Amino acid sequence: MLVCSGRAAVLFTGSRSLSFDRISSRLCVIAGLLVGVAASPIAAQQAETDSAPVAAAQRTESQPVIDGRPDEATWQAASAMTGFIQREPNDGALASERTEVRVLYDSDAIYVGVWAYDSRADQIVPGEAIRDFEVTDADAVIMVFDTFKDEQNGFVFGTTPAGIEYDGQVASGGSGGGFFLGGGSNSSRRFQAGAGGGFNKNWDGSWEVAATQDAEGWYAEFRIPFNTLRYGSDVDQWGFNISRRVRRLNEEVFWSSVPREFNLYRLDFAGSLAGLEPPVRRAVTVTPYVLGSTARDYAGGELQWNEEGNVGGEAKAQITQGLTLDVTVNTDFAQVEVDDAQVNLTRFPLLFPEKRPFFLENAGFFTVGGGGVDLFFSRRIGIDAGAPVPIKGGGRLSGRAAGLNVGLLHIQTDGLLAGSERSSWSVARVAKELPSRSRIGGIFTDRRSDLSGDDNQVYAVDAQVGLGDQVTLSSYFARSETADAPAGEAFDVTGGVTTRSFRGNATIQQVDQNFDAQIGFVPRRGHRYYQLFGMYYIRPTSIFRELRPHISYFTYRNRADVAPEGFEISSRWHIDNHWQWDSGMELHTGANYVTEGLYEPFAIPGVDVTVPADVYRGWEAQMVFFTDQSRAFSFNSRANWGAFLSGNKRTTGGDITYRYGDRSSLTAAVAYNDVQLPQGDFTTTLGSVKIGYFFTPRIYMQGLVQYSTQVDRWSTNLRFGWLNTAGTGLFIVYNDVQGFDTLQGPQGRSLFIKFTRQFNVSGF
Repeated sequence: MLVCSGRAAVLFTGSRSLSFDRISSRLCVIAGLLVGVAASPIAAQQAETDSAPVAAAQRTESQPVIDGRPDEATWQAASAMTGFIQREPNDGALASERTEVRVLYDSDAIYVGVWAYDSRADQIVPGEAIRDFEVTDADAVIMVFDTFKDEQNGFVFGTTPAGIEYDGQVASGGSGGGFFLGGGSNSSRRFQAGAGGGFNKNWDGSWEVAATQDAEGWYAEFRIPFNTLRYGSDVDQWGFNISRRVRRLNEEVFWSSVPREFNLYRLDFAGSLAGLEPPVRRAVTVTPYVLGSTARDYAGGELQWNEEGNVGGEAKAQITQGLTLDVTVNTDFAQVEVDDAQVNLTRFPLLFPEKRPFFLENAGFFTVGGGGVDLFFSRRIGIDAGAPVPIKGGGRLSGRAAGLNVGLLHIQTDGLLAGSERSSWSVARVAKELPSRSRIGGIFTDRRSDLSGDDNQVYAVDAQVGLGDQVTLSSYFARSETADAPAGEAFDVTGGVTTRSFRGNATIQQVDQNFDAQIGFVPRRGHRYYQLFGMYYIRPTSIFRELRPHISYFTYRNRADVAPEGFEISSRWHIDNHWQWDSGMELHTGANYVTEGLYEPFAIPGVDVTVPADVYRGWEAQMVFFTDQSRAFSFNSRANWGAFLSGNKRTTGGDITYRYGDRSSLTAAVAYNDVQLPQGDFTTTLGSVKIGYFFTPRIYMQGLVQYSTQVDRWSTNLRFGWLNTAGTGLFIVYNDVQGFDTLQGPQGRSLFIKFTRQFNVSGF
């Protein structure tokens, strides 16, 4: 924990202590001020939590038909949840449109009916008819079930008037102690909304929904099997909340009121759902696949097409109502969409999000770190330098047991080193959820191969403490041990505060040069990192809905033997204001003072330019503008002009999206860098076109064409999907990579046809 006393700050980690410099002391003072800012509203916020509403689920013997028309008589037997309260735009006010929600259940499933009345039904925004479409850009209803009533973990289900399936999992109450500013490696990209936790939208459960619309509004019916959920047998009520978005008004309302500074995933503001009698059942499902493929690697010199056929799959068994065992054999992810290309002109690797289904369920149970250091990052398994590595098989045990969050994972892949035929990847994570968004836990990771002396282990402990509703403190300490290499250590201490009018955080992090997390993501080593951030929220009475002036600072200071201790590797001061209109349109106007310290010459990737070692400083201007994203036409843009290393850089980029109703969309994007340095000038261009046609919410065609001068290639990805449940179904995927300058001609082509289906083996 971080102890602040007088002018000193010490981080205690067992018998080891690390003294900080004067900046640490100042951060302690700031953290104390942040707590003081939050102290006064805490009691009022807690009173709101204590008065959260309670609804009753009604048992039914007549299962409603899931057709989006909740007109069966059985719905009227359940009491209606009404009286929704605005979070946006006028927090605390009654909703402008009437909403009713009823909950039924039987021995197999929970049924939720929604009546979303609208006085301007002709202006309802349906969004795109594809699974997990971003619901903030459409009319929508989203609900969360806190099945363990721990106010930290939950299951999310939602839909739009297009009838899509939108789901995910909440961990750590939807947030951590702050967020990371250090550039290029924010873990929230893969596990959304918050450092070290948040909301995992990539999880796909097995459930169904349908929606309809008429002159009075739109309606939805959900059927959520108990087998899809995990819950405890000793909980007589579940936490529950549901929100509705009326997109034409950019209005968000809640059944159980949530303060403006938080969102649906803050489960301590949820109401309760009583009357449920969930069954005690041990479900077993198997999900086999068959795959046929043909591929040719032109760049690798292959002279003919390689045709293959594969079978494999996964099995899932509920060990208890809260604990699940997943087993995978000959795992394949041919159906997963490709990564969006990125331009990287820095010295450090970029983070790409995890999209593979097997690694997504209960991902929050394995998450430790954030803030530029993820101690476990599943994309290290089965992917090497961007290329897939065959996964032979493995298993995962995850969920809740004996009051603990448990995550155990073991995967075996082909070997990565010459002479190695097998690599194994193991993770063990245990955490105890405590009241007030608090938690304590530990994690162990192990990577090894069949070669002697090729192994790596990481041990870590972590904790989070919630003070009232608005202050969160989090920390971890980790140690790595690698064969034939010195041990290394890393730690992080973060404090964050969120109130109705202010948000801020402070971070101290250190990563030794010998710290090596081979099943993690550590883009920088041998540094101490400091971060400060503060943002105010101002609500004008006209023109703008919200103004968000803010200032932030981060710096990396060297602690490796490549340069003097304290050498300034990277720093940035950022001053900005966000101007938001009622429609959701925004303009961001800011300036950055940037420092980059090169302790050795830096060869910029993809271009023939090397910048000499030195410390470079300068200002840059920054502007972001985007229109109302729910419109048929929407536009996003970003521009940075100013200092870059030894010279200057102008970066401009943007995208235009056109949506034709809820059935199709087209997005064209471009990012352009014009760099002028004494060592040489160059430009980079990255362009892409995304197109989608959605026959139904479960049948779609998508295409992505990307063009990059930095890596000298075109790439095309075409996907057809006919979904069944939980991400299964028929997939046809075609990939084509072309060089256009020094790599002229085809570089690689492939075609995959995959069919996967989920079968319920038993439910005893």
